[in-house]
Amino acid sequence: MTLTKGRLQEFARSAGLDLFGVANIERFQNAPARMSPQSIFPAARSVIVVGKRILRGGWRGVEEGTYWPGYTYFDYHGLLNSFFIPHGLYELACFMEDYGWEAVPYYPGVPESQPPPEPLRKGGVAADVHLAIRIAGVAAGIGEIGWSKVFLTRKYGPRQRLAAIITDMPLEPDPLPEPRSICDRCMQCVRGCPGAIPHMKEGRTVSIQIEDKVYEWADVDMGKCTLMYHGGDPRVSPFIHRDLPGYRFDVTEQEISEETAYKLAWPMSTGRWRKTEEHPSGFIIEGHALLSLWGIGEDEGSSYGIEGSRGCMRSCFDHMERAGRVEQTYHSGPFIRRPRWMLPSKVEKSGQD
Repeated sequence: MTLTKGRLQEFARSAGLDLFGVANIERFQNAPARMSPQSIFPAARSVIVVGKRILRGGWRGVEEGTYWPGYTYFDYHGLLNSFFIPHGLYELACFMEDYGWEAVPYYPGVPESQPPPEPLRKGGVAADVHLAIRIAGVAAGIGEIGWSKVFLTRKYGPRQRLAAIITDMPLEPDPLPEPRSICDRCMQCVRGCPGAIPHMKEGRTVSIQIEDKVYEWADVDMGKCTLMYHGGDPRVSPFIHRDLPGYRFDVTEQEISEETAYKLAWPMSTGRWRKTEEHPSGFIIEGHALLSLWGIGEDEGSSYGIEGSRGCMRSCFDHMERAGRVEQTYHSGPFIRRPRWMLPSKVEKSGQD
């Protein structure tokens, strides 16, 4: 039996993947060499992009300020990225190779550190090559990049994670989405964000061209974003207020790079300290560290979500659902149903000197 695009899509869905789209390799002709699928697989003819939903309910506890583990464990870095998507992606790649087509599964992570810039093969491309998975998703016709740089689809709004297969199998590409056909520039992402995306207000943007279409989004301040999301912001973490009495830190005043933000937030969140009467857990911030361990485990290299994408995802899909711009609907009505919480950037002292 001949392997067709329709059979591939059917198999992907049977393997638990919710989204499927195809880009021909020509749509990546403007990609930098270290972001090009052909730098990984020179004989590539197509890139298949797949995705799986992020559960709306995964954010419920963070939105209410009552429960954090579910989002990290199921929907952020835990099982969704480490098992649910890779399992379906791998099975799809096996299915393709059973028919003689080479299939290179692509995990959309980024390297923890870059290797030396010299190519390993003379005249080749230096490691480490990584696709921009959201741009690949646009090229495969699945959706577009919203104003806050988050990937949007008509089915789920911002609620999905993506992965890809690079293959030498020639496949008919899916139609490209029309720019701004999904994101309506409502700016709820800006209003809902604690302040990681000021460049939206300053008018700074990033744009790319695929075939005859130009896609544009805001130039997000990733230093502030990383500090907020990964546990450096007292306004969105009750765990900081518990474990660092007297601490005061205003993320909005910081002007640092994304890498510097990681260097600050991660050791503070996941690091250990001696066990004392005042801090008996042995962690710097116990709640952050335990979320990381509950992700996929310390030895496997886990992650954790603290701020929970307050603006770029939660505010975004709340607006899209209310405006009828997303297909997935819920009997319970709007996601945001009551005044939202935000803690002060100054942590009150515990009464101890």
